[in-house]
This record gives sequence, structure tokens and C-alpha cells, in this order.
Amino acid sequence: QVQLVESGGGLVQAGGSLRISCTATGIVFRYNSVGWFRQAPGKDRELVARLHDAGFARYAESVKGRFTISSDYSKNTLYLQMDNLRPEDTGLYFCNTAPRAMNPWGQGTQVTVSS
Repeated sequence: QVQLVESGGGLVQAGGSLRISCTATGIVFRYNSVGWFRQAPGKDRELVARLHDAGFARYAESVKGRFTISSDYSKNTLYLQMDNLRPEDTGLYFCNTAPRAMNPWGQGTQVTVSS
């Protein structure tokens, strides 16, 4: 059974930074393409960053240049460094395989950016 646990969210002012984390059991990040998804209030969940199992990253246009996805394979942990945050980055952030989420969703971690 795959379990994904996101953490590290919080309230931050516009222009600030946060790093969120995802730990997993039942799946090895090293051998999968994984990503961070965001669900903003009233909107569908969207993929904002993806880390291919070959090692390269891809980003949604809305976060390109501001977000960085990475992984510590020794800890089987996925990170998302978010810089220069904007109010429109507010949402619940989830990790999963990407681009297709194939595992049960975790509880997510809430990121709120105030203007």
C-alpha cells in the first residue's frame, strides 16, 4: 500500500519562500517520475512540477523560474522549493507519480500566500 505524506506548508507573505516535503512508503521515488500537484480553491488539481526518473525536471509555466523540484533518494523524499511566492500559488499541494497520479492521494500540505 502506497502512502504519501506531505508537510512543510504554511502562511507566507507574497515574495517569500517555502520548502515543502513529501515522504513515501510503498513507492521508491528513484524509479518513478514524480511530481507536485496543486489544488487551488475552486479549481481542478494541476501538475506544477515534475521530476522525471531520468533526472530532468519540468514545470508549469506559472511556476517556472520560481519553483524547484528535487529529491533526496537516500531518504525517499521529494521536495518543492518555492521562491517569490504569489497569492495565486495558494492551494493544497500534493505529491504523486506524474504526469499521471497512480497512487492514493495524501492529505496534502496547505500553502497560503498573503498579498
